[in-house]
Amino acid sequence: MLSDVNAEHPLPDSFVLVEDGRLFMRSDAALRIARRLGVPWSLAYGLTVLPRPLRDWAYDIVARNRYHWFGKRETCRVPTPGLRRRFLE
Repeated sequence: MLSDVNAEHPLPDSFVLVEDGRLFMRSDAALRIARRLGVPWSLAYGLTVLPRPLRDWAYDIVARNRYHWFGKRETCRVPTPGLRRRFLE
């Protein structure tokens, strides 16, 4: 649960991952998730060698333009019960 994580500041309105009691945001969160997705996505984890400000800058560009580049659906996918357990309430 998010209440179990000791966040020093209010969480941003952004991508957040809680893994093993640690909090990851923006490019750190995205790359840690990509690492678990298998090849080819897991190869992106190698980008952690780049400085965080550079990675977060690129992350912000993708986040700002994702609907333009990849489209936007009119409805949201309903997660299965197994997938729903992986999300915070």
